Amino acid sequence: MSVRFWDPDGIKFGIPTYPWRLAPDGLATCRQLRKQGLRPGGQDIAAQMLRPRRRREPLTAYLYRVDLALPVRPMTPARWAALAKANAARRRCPECHRDAGYVIPPTLGACVTCAYPEEQRAA
Repeated sequence: MSVRFWDPDGIKFGIPTYPWRLAPDGLATCRQLRKQGLRPGGQDIAAQMLRPRRRREPLTAYLYRVDLALPVRPMTPARWAALAKANAARRRCPECHRDAGYVIPPTLGACVTCAYPEEQRAA
C-alpha cells in the first residue's frame, strides 16, 4: 500500500484520493458502475484512486458516487441499427470494398489481402 496517496480530505490532490483498491464503500469507477447496470449520469468526480508506477506518473482511476448514479439507458432498435451500421463500416475494406469478415486493423488500413498482396499470390 502506498501511504503517499492517502488523502481522504483532498488537501494534497484537490479531491479525495485513495491508494489503489482502497476506496471506501459507496464509490465506484465507471466500469464498476456499468457492471451494476448504472452510469455516472453527469455527476462530478467524487474521488480518485492512484496507483504508483516506476518512472511514470501514477495510474489514475476516477470514482463516482453510487447513490447518485443513474440506470443505463436501454438499447433502442435505432441504436442497435446504428451500432450494426458502424460495425459493418469497420469491416469493409476501403481498397477492394468487400466485407472482410473481421474488423480491419487500423494499422493496416485495409484487409489482409489488399495489405499484403504478394503473400496472397504466393499462397
